[in-house]
Amino acid sequence: MELKFILESLLFSAQKPLSLKEIRDVLAGAVEHAEGNELVVASKKTKEEQLVVALEELAKDHETAARSYRLACIAGAWQFVTQPDYAPWLKALVGVKARPPRLSQPALETLAIIAYRQPLTRAEMEQIRGVAVDGVMQTLVERGLVEQVGRAEVVGRPMTYGTTAAFLEYFGLRALEDLPAADELRKIVIEKPPAPLTADPGLATVPPEQLALTEPVAESQPVAGETPP
Repeated sequence: MELKFILESLLFSAQKPLSLKEIRDVLAGAVEHAEGNELVVASKKTKEEQLVVALEELAKDHETAARSYRLACIAGAWQFVTQPDYAPWLKALVGVKARPPRLSQPALETLAIIAYRQPLTRAEMEQIRGVAVDGVMQTLVERGLVEQVGRAEVVGRPMTYGTTAAFLEYFGLRALEDLPAADELRKIVIEKPPAPLTADPGLATVPPEQLALTEPVAESQPVAGETPP
């Protein structure tokens, strides 16, 4: 029994997308129900690299078969999804779920900037867009597409933002590496404010390597009996 068919049975029966970790947990848990089955015991030791190879092979099999569904990896989790061509019949079967309104053009532009340049602050977003982003940022955060990911090492230590797993799901992406090329957007130079400094070298806001630069250099004193230059 091939690994890819074991994975196929799991994904067909799962009620939600499965990550590689979740699949490995299932393979490990199957030992309790193995009843001495050597194949089940051996599957417990399957590595993530082996899972990826088997899943990608399974995805190619279904693509070649040209079925009404396909195997997709979205936001790092694997699931079977129906082909878009069959949407009208599926909507008639299960109904149409209420979806949030589409993102506005300014929101999409800001989201693209974050996706390609993350992590970055609101000030950096506004440098690129040339307009304030407060309103669209509130929308993106409320929709769960963007979240706070840390603080910038600059004056005031403002929050930095990045995309979420929901962003990948929204656009049907496996990972950020699958974003289409946007070389021009990546090349835009962002002028960052200076790092936080203080006149008192004893304070922790000055990095150790900068302390020597901030300390005054003592002037050489003439030795007694010598004529100063």
